[in-house]
Amino acid sequence: MPIKVGLYSRTVKETDAYFINQLIASLRNAGIKVLLYNEYAAQIADLLPEIPLADTRCFTAADCQPNAFDFLLSIGGDGTLLNTVGLVKNSNIPVLGINTGRLGLLTDVGKSEIDHAWQALLQGKYCLERRSLISLDSQPALFEGTNYALNEFAIVKQDTSAMIVVHTYIDNVFLNSYWADGIIVATPTGSTAYSMSCGGPIVHPDSRAFTITPIAPHNLNVRPIVVPDTAEISFKVEGRSPNFLCTLDSRSVIIDDSYQLSVRKSDFDFCLVRVLIDEQRNFFSTIRQKLMWGQDTRN
Repeated sequence: MPIKVGLYSRTVKETDAYFINQLIASLRNAGIKVLLYNEYAAQIADLLPEIPLADTRCFTAADCQPNAFDFLLSIGGDGTLLNTVGLVKNSNIPVLGINTGRLGLLTDVGKSEIDHAWQALLQGKYCLERRSLISLDSQPALFEGTNYALNEFAIVKQDTSAMIVVHTYIDNVFLNSYWADGIIVATPTGSTAYSMSCGGPIVHPDSRAFTITPIAPHNLNVRPIVVPDTAEISFKVEGRSPNFLCTLDSRSVIIDDSYQLSVRKSDFDFCLVRVLIDEQRNFFSTIRQKLMWGQDTRN
């Protein structure tokens, strides 16, 4: 049977016409069966009518069941790939990120590498990385069943310049009261995202840990801490304002201090595809290149 691939993206730009057309043609020429996410196909039909889609099947979120695709291709930046977490859920569908955005720590296949990526997939030259997810338990329930994230969970002040206080517990043992703009609990994958921008450490994806990072803490001697991902982390929040933001990756809801919140490692993982285009490419080379370590930008 031919390899079946689903294409997902959040937005379509007119400047993407050539790339999308070449992408679909390249896949079909390689004998790969192509399906487009229905909202993505609708945008293409509206903005790029020159791309022929008459014989292209579409799929919805409900179709993302186990074995629905051999691979799901996320076309965009890391934010687009984060959106696929809510699509694949616990279906175990492998996701490959095609970087048409900017930094792309998760989506490390560039536009110029597309053909090499297909050949690598067809030849079995790829690996599947199991990325842990963080799961939110709350009373009342939040996020309509998609209560998990690939990068991070965060509690953030919402509508005032005053700080909030986040009392934090590890397996019901008191850790600290964070006087800050908020707090982030990041997975190893999320250690290079919001947490890193707030001074958190970079954690290797294979590490079984969570990083707790305060956001602009009032006490300068408060630092991020790494804890085992077997722990349950719970919170009590107070502040001058009764409302604050509760976030999972790019999704957020406004709640008040009556909510009971705790996070733990999800009971299923996210399956990320790494194609072996370059034998020298790995996690360390990616962060070294993307974060420009050792480069003198003055030259």
